[in-house]
Amino acid sequence: MPNGDRPVFVDAFAGCGGLSLGLLRAGWSGLFAIEKDAFAFETLRTNLIAEGARHRYAWPDWLEQKPWTIESLMDAHGDQLQALRGRVDLLAGGPPCQGFSSAGRRRPGDPRNVLVERYLEFVDIVRPTMVLMENVRGITYDFVDGGDEATRRNFASDVISRLGKHYHVYTDILRCSMFGVPQQRARFFLVGMLKSEGKKLVGSDTPFARLKASSARFLDARGLKPRVTSRQAISDLECSIAGISPCLDSAGYEAIRIGRPRTNYQILMRDGFEGVVHDTRLAKHRPHIVERFGNIIADCQRAGRLNVQLNREMRDRYGIKKMATRVLDPAQAAPTITSMPDDLLHYSEPRTLTVRENARLQTFPDWFEFKGKYTTGGERRAREVPRFTQVANAVPPLIAEMWGEVLLSYAAERALPDRDAA
Repeated sequence: MPNGDRPVFVDAFAGCGGLSLGLLRAGWSGLFAIEKDAFAFETLRTNLIAEGARHRYAWPDWLEQKPWTIESLMDAHGDQLQALRGRVDLLAGGPPCQGFSSAGRRRPGDPRNVLVERYLEFVDIVRPTMVLMENVRGITYDFVDGGDEATRRNFASDVISRLGKHYHVYTDILRCSMFGVPQQRARFFLVGMLKSEGKKLVGSDTPFARLKASSARFLDARGLKPRVTSRQAISDLECSIAGISPCLDSAGYEAIRIGRPRTNYQILMRDGFEGVVHDTRLAKHRPHIVERFGNIIADCQRAGRLNVQLNREMRDRYGIKKMATRVLDPAQAAPTITSMPDDLLHYSEPRTLTVRENARLQTFPDWFEFKGKYTTGGERRAREVPRFTQVANAVPPLIAEMWGEVLLSYAAERALPDRDAA
């Protein structure tokens, strides 16, 4: 296997690479990643595959470096995947969340939900020692199709049951704002450990107990507290402080310059990077929209309605139909970011957030550069993964790195004698 004795992971449904980045930074060796969207894969290639990248997969020669669906990969390289059986320490990732998300239309028949089955098939083929899966909390809710109770299905329960044949399974809902992520973001996490490798863990030995016990030490080593506010995350990206200039990758747009880091969190996200920080393009708001946003921000500040949806009276007053519009509270972690740029307004400037500001709220370092369109619309939303969506769908690299350290501790213990098989 690559990189000597370092434990090896594969990232399924990798997106732009947030989970992979965290695992690589924790000391894991990445073998390869599976991602079907061309935009997301280009982001992945730029940051984690290309020559000169800070962290890179040890990509195998037999696998073409291109977007893959999990089905096409299993069809084209079934023999090579079968040969990996017993040689992969961790399968990371999780099926796309849109069909489960309460931020969208929860549909049991969403074709993206079928990918749960493909994911489980991939686990059966490779049979990794451990599994780490992340998804929205909505995956734990029951689906009822068309009001027919006979069609009730719970995808999380299905995954737990299926994996439970060969794995000890541990699950929990984690609120990322408790782990140094400046975003509330409640997410379902699952860890599976091969039964043949050891007995069922209990108490302080379980993965979630270790994660929670080690998080304060992890954050303290990086100069962070468990709670990081949106202002602490993005204040160096305020236009009034950093200034603006022409956008380098979008003619006719302006972009935020980047100021000096003002907080420990911003220093961590800068990560020693001194080059041009990308993805700071500002939206083109018309003057009446700028005025409206300014009034909304002021109203929400007066009414104490920061980080929460506008109430009906506010929506009617400003002619806003969508329910999700919020104004950031600078003194709190942000709400969960979404793929819709206009869901969140800045806490003090009359505008929506940039891709880079969303990336900061997701704990992506400033050198991590996103590729592809900024946004998309209509039917293309089900087929394309532009930059805003890549950021919103990602696992925050900071919490991924925490998981990487926790799971590395189990990988190290497997070498100890007298392990009890289940």
